Amino acid sequence: MAQKFRTERDSMGDIEVPDDALYGAQTQRALNNFNISGLTLPFAFIRAVALIKYCAAEANAKLDLLAQNKADAIMQAALEVFEGRWQNQFPVDVFQTGSGTSTNMNVNEVLATLASRASGLDIHPNDDVNLGQSSNDVIPTAIQLSAARRIQRKLLPAMQNLRKIIDKKAISLDHVVKTGRTHLMDAMPLTLGQELRTWAAQLEQAEQRLEALLPQLRALPQGGTAIGTGINAHADFAQVFCESMSNFTEQPFTPAANKFAGIAGQDIAVATSGIMVSVATVMMKIANDLRWMNSGPLAGLGEITLTALQPGSSIMPGKVNPVIPEAVAMASAQVMGNQTSISIAGQSGNFQLNVMLPLIAYNLLQSIELMWASSNALANQAIAEFQVNEDKLKEALDRNPILVTALNPVIGYNKAAQIAKAAYQQNRPVLEVATEMTDLTETELKALLSPLELTTGGLHK
Repeated sequence: MAQKFRTERDSMGDIEVPDDALYGAQTQRALNNFNISGLTLPFAFIRAVALIKYCAAEANAKLDLLAQNKADAIMQAALEVFEGRWQNQFPVDVFQTGSGTSTNMNVNEVLATLASRASGLDIHPNDDVNLGQSSNDVIPTAIQLSAARRIQRKLLPAMQNLRKIIDKKAISLDHVVKTGRTHLMDAMPLTLGQELRTWAAQLEQAEQRLEALLPQLRALPQGGTAIGTGINAHADFAQVFCESMSNFTEQPFTPAANKFAGIAGQDIAVATSGIMVSVATVMMKIANDLRWMNSGPLAGLGEITLTALQPGSSIMPGKVNPVIPEAVAMASAQVMGNQTSISIAGQSGNFQLNVMLPLIAYNLLQSIELMWASSNALANQAIAEFQVNEDKLKEALDRNPILVTALNPVIGYNKAAQIAKAAYQQNRPVLEVATEMTDLTETELKALLSPLELTTGGLHK
């Protein structure tokens, strides 16, 4: 059946738009012009723009710039979009005009159509929905708003849950001693509980960095309009807008101290992406540690066994791979790559406007989503249920010549080195070799070389 079209008009003239589209002429021009990737901005970002329109309508009504009936209609339409309806009405490519004007107008046109239909009023996408706004302050605000909400509502809780799962697992493994490794070579022993708490501590530090950043993300440039001066916006618009946003989201949003900087620069997005990279490095470390610990089961370390989730080979029967750590490692690599794009984009604040805003929005939100999903995957599909191969750990620990380090304060570094080399060469436990090569009794040596005692640190004499 042939698609039907209607004619829409904007400042550039007439254009054909699909009859069932809620958007209008400017969105259609963007669709015609930007056939670049087939990628669209995440719906979390569209929701943020819709929420901006909701709060802007409410603020403009309070400031007596917009009739209350029009404001109510725009707010109701914005709520529908915010709640997930009409997702197929936002098809503009990520790679579009650098200010994101096409996406701003896409939302303006959809909301104007919905509001006009529901109210019977003539609601204009520019004069009413976009009142007191510009794409140049809406899109940067939407970047900060969507990132702040995603971090606060999704990422931080997921990271905290992952840390909780790790801590719980660590408590159950405090009695298990294993060979530590530096440079991937045998080192002094530690408990599995200590090893897991390293991950938890790294996660906690990453959470603290994210939480410290949130106040900057919540300082919004909305109200700066075209370049930061606030032309065509009420003098109190920014403050009233942020009050509305704070009430709706239950997060403390404030007007940016300098709206020029929030429009011309994307420093806060670059900084947020940088912290997302720090989260990704923690995820990568956890994922790779799990892969090494699970390696084998015969020719690798074989310290733990991850839950078998799927066949690991199309040709080798019975092979099972550490698929969750591998997926998390790839997600982490993607976040690191996104930082490169965001950093380059952040440098494109030529004079009064950054012109790579859609790219920043897409990559930053993708990074947040990837780390949220990775936190959940590691917690629920890798760490919570892995099994420890205690016999394998004990076998390696008993033959670890590096334990001789504990004898340094008693017999000196050089003598301890001789014992370690002999134990390596003869493939014998260090306790046996030390008994032969020192005057210490076996009882004294057992006390000095107790792996569990050595995990507590300090001097052992």
